Amino acid sequence: MTAYVIRRCLQAVVVTFIVSVIVFGLLHALPGGLVRAQIGPRASQYEVHGLEVQEGLLKPLPVQYGIWALHALQGNLGFSYKYNQTVGSLLAEFLPRTLLLVGSSILLALAMAIPMGLWQGKRRNRIDDHSLTTVTMIFYAMPDFLIGVLLILVLSLQIHAFPSTAANYGVSFQSDAADLVLPVLALTLGNVAYFSRYMRSATIDSLLEDYVRTAYAKGASPTRALVRHVLRNSVLSTVTLVGLAIPFILSGSLVIEALFDFPGVGLLFWNASQTRDYPILLGVVLVVTVATIIGNLGADLAYVAIDPRVRYTT
Repeated sequence: MTAYVIRRCLQAVVVTFIVSVIVFGLLHALPGGLVRAQIGPRASQYEVHGLEVQEGLLKPLPVQYGIWALHALQGNLGFSYKYNQTVGSLLAEFLPRTLLLVGSSILLALAMAIPMGLWQGKRRNRIDDHSLTTVTMIFYAMPDFLIGVLLILVLSLQIHAFPSTAANYGVSFQSDAADLVLPVLALTLGNVAYFSRYMRSATIDSLLEDYVRTAYAKGASPTRALVRHVLRNSVLSTVTLVGLAIPFILSGSLVIEALFDFPGVGLLFWNASQTRDYPILLGVVLVVTVATIIGNLGADLAYVAIDPRVRYTT
């Protein structure tokens, strides 16, 4: 187990390095250059050259990347010339809101998808199974922004139940409950369809296993067999999906935050991409990369907690 964790951590370092190099290279290849993004297209050539010398942009790209990487390891992700703040302080301000949004949507999606998939697997090929399948497939086929627009039209503009924008920029459940409802629902509905489909398939497979028939032969009721035996074995596939779905959920949160004007990392990234504020772009990409890697590693390690038979020995 220890060797597996060490190997995965080393892989995480390599993946983070590759992603940072790719993004660093793409950002430096933007039309107009990085200096023009800071001081505008009307700046004189003398001003451009002076800022290039000041920021070390005339040095070879590998040297520039090495300087940036050294600063990043020390916690210095650069300075945003648009916000006039350090990237670290901006991430500390915006990241908790995204974590609240994404974490709430994942927990709510799992709370709905696991019992739904379990029920569908138990009632497979019946009318309620087909009905739930139809509804979930509709949401699965819809992009997050379309779900968000429909929620705004129905729950905000017609019913006036919830606000369509995040007027309150706090991060507590008490103060942000109304502001969080529509963004969380927009992220949740598609994920419920995604998780429940795999949970249904895993439940059907588990119901055909010998240990379920043995439980019935020992006198266990269908409910007890479903909860005590089928649930624990079927939920493993969903645990894997949570780790794999983290990058897709985070990318969906970017669209949702822009749609609902929710002040999280996604909206920060979107605004930075419009102004070519490359220190923010690079900092957010690294944070999302690390979060994805940690999520995948956490999903693998969760197998051991859920199923004692799973052991990583190589």
